[in-house]
Amino acid sequence: MTTTPLPLVLAGARGHGRWHLANMRRLQHQGLVRLAGICELNPLTDGELDAFVGEMPEQSADFGALLDSTGARAAIICTPIPTHTALALTAAARGVHLLLEKPPAATWADYARMADGVREAGIACQVGFQSFGSHAVPAIKELVRSGAIGNVRGIGAAGAWVRDDAYFRRAPWAGRRTLGGTDVVDGVLTNPLAHALATALELADRGTAEDVASIETELFRAHDIEADDTSCVRVTTTDGLPVTAAVTLCAEQAGEPYVIVHGDRGRITFWYKQDRVLVQRAGHGPEEAVHGRTDLLENLVDHLVRGTDLIVPPHRTGAFMRVVEAVRTAPEPTALPAGAWDTRPAETGGGVRRIVRGIDAMVAAGADTLTLFSELGAPWAQPSEVSTS
Repeated sequence: MTTTPLPLVLAGARGHGRWHLANMRRLQHQGLVRLAGICELNPLTDGELDAFVGEMPEQSADFGALLDSTGARAAIICTPIPTHTALALTAAARGVHLLLEKPPAATWADYARMADGVREAGIACQVGFQSFGSHAVPAIKELVRSGAIGNVRGIGAAGAWVRDDAYFRRAPWAGRRTLGGTDVVDGVLTNPLAHALATALELADRGTAEDVASIETELFRAHDIEADDTSCVRVTTTDGLPVTAAVTLCAEQAGEPYVIVHGDRGRITFWYKQDRVLVQRAGHGPEEAVHGRTDLLENLVDHLVRGTDLIVPPHRTGAFMRVVEAVRTAPEPTALPAGAWDTRPAETGGGVRRIVRGIDAMVAAGADTLTLFSELGAPWAQPSEVSTS
């Protein structure tokens, strides 16, 4: 089947936007898309666009005007979190389909406005949780449905990453809860390790806002920032299933984030960045497999051309956005006492990083036992903040 390449505009082409540029170049070579425009406050240089020589995209800081002038049919929004809703509604007003980076919005109200706007406009909107495109996700759900690990008791997620002080200086909004009176919510749970929690909710098949009964948050920070860099959350679903995530940017050693589906007869561990799955169950030896992955932009194109179902429509991220709102409205993250963390040189750049002592084991224990830091006996952890939906 021959199709005309889909004309695309990319809003936010630096930072993570560079990944989208490379991915669009790959799909442009396949004849699926065409990069028609780039929306940046400061235009990209010829050097930054050297892969597109001979077919240079139009550039403008005015997103709406760029959509109009290029005739774009779809857009990728990879801009600061507080801008997502306004840009999404700008595209929706023009009938332009969307790939919207995660988190889809900084507040529940903005998320609801965005979701309502794209639905009323009749456009397709894909939220950028790439892990949902892993073929491991339906494979794990089928294992659960088949009873391979018995009755599911809960889902745990763990993420232990290393980020130095330069990470929190990468942009004016980095590590902020608010900026100039606008909600940002750039904490470890809601942005860098958002995939851990969102993937856990997806594997639980409890990804909609209506699936959430209550949310317990424990938010901490070792770095001198507003937002949280070491946190845990427990979502209790309307049918009583606990979904717990324990995450940090202050790890002793950087590790691959993962999700565990706990059953009464076994467990399934999913390293979602690697598409790797380990099944451990009664009466069987361990079984490990690596799965393929469907790219979310390719899926959006397939949806528009062939009617393929979208992998991550907005409603599939409603439960995650309930957690974003709970983090946003929770008390300020607690600064960890100086005795709880050490400073070490950053691996690159000559900066420093802060390491929370014993956090790697505590993050793993949270995912393994579905418990919060305070329940695990962390000396610096206070009882959780509970919110109900």
